Amino acid sequence: MKHLLKLSDWSAQEITDLLDMADQLKYEKKNNIPHKHLEGKSLGMIFEKSSTRTRVSFEVGMYELGGNALFLSSNDLQIGRGEPVEDTARVLSRYLDGIMIRTFEQKEVEDLAKYGSIPIINGLTDYCHPCQVLADLMTIREHKGTFKNLKMCFIGDGNNMSNSLMVGAIKMGMEFAIACPETHKPDAELMTWAAENGTFTCTDSVKEAAKDADILVTDVWASMGQEGEANERKQIFAGYQINSELMAVAKSDAMVLHCLPAHRGEEITAEVFEAHADEIFDEAENRLHAQKAVLVTLMKD
Repeated sequence: MKHLLKLSDWSAQEITDLLDMADQLKYEKKNNIPHKHLEGKSLGMIFEKSSTRTRVSFEVGMYELGGNALFLSSNDLQIGRGEPVEDTARVLSRYLDGIMIRTFEQKEVEDLAKYGSIPIINGLTDYCHPCQVLADLMTIREHKGTFKNLKMCFIGDGNNMSNSLMVGAIKMGMEFAIACPETHKPDAELMTWAAENGTFTCTDSVKEAAKDADILVTDVWASMGQEGEANERKQIFAGYQINSELMAVAKSDAMVLHCLPAHRGEEITAEVFEAHADEIFDEAENRLHAQKAVLVTLMKD
C-alpha cells in the first residue's frame, strides 16, 4: 500500500506522475469538468496542529473528488487522551478510506501507516511537509516550464520546510542551496543524502546561497509550537530575510515562494512579497490541486 509519509519515499517518476495528474485536475476544475474519482470515499483529517490551507484544501479537494472529509481534532479524539496511536490506526482503518494527519512527531505518522490498513498522508510534521513541497514543485514547473538547470535557494530555519524542499529539489534535478545559522541546519542525514545525489550547499551566508538562484523560498522564523521562542529567534535569524538587496544577487527573473502565513518585515519584506504575490498565491492554490492528485493516487480503487 502506498502512503505519503515523506517525500524521500517517492521516486522522481512518481512525483512527476503526480504533478502531471495535478495539472490535469487543475485544468478540469478551471473548465468545470467533473472529476468524481473518489465517490463514496471518506478521508479522516486528524489535526494536532491547527491549519488554514491544509484543512480547507483537503476538505474542498475531497468534496470536488466526490468524497467526504471528516475534521478530527485531537481535542475530540481518544488519541488526545492517551489512546495508543496503533489502536487509533486500527479503529479508523475500519471506518475510513484514508487518513491525513497534521501533527508534531514524524513517528506518529509512521506508526499510523504501520498499524493501519488504509493510506496515510502526512499533512505536516516537525520533520517534513511533503504536501506543501508538491505544491511548490507544481508552481515552479508552471512558471518555469521545467526543473532542468534551476537553482532553488531557501533562506531561514533548517526546519520541516527546508528538509522537504531539499529532497524535492534534488529528486527533480535542481540545485539546492540553504542559508541558515550554524545552529539551525536541516536534518544531517538528509544533507548527506542531498550532497551524494545532487548539487547541494549549506552556508550561513545569504548572498552566497542566493547567488544566481532561480527560486527563492522562505518560511516564518518561529514555526507552530515555537511561539515562545519568537523573540529569541528574531535575534538568531536577523539578516536571514528575502529583501531587494538579496533579490539583486539572484537571477533577474527569479521567483519567490512562501508556504504562508508570512510575517512581512521578518523573513520577507512587504515589498518583495507583494512583487511576487502572484507566484505565492499560485503556490497556495496549488495545495488544492496537488493534494487532490495525492488523494486520487492513494485512494482510488
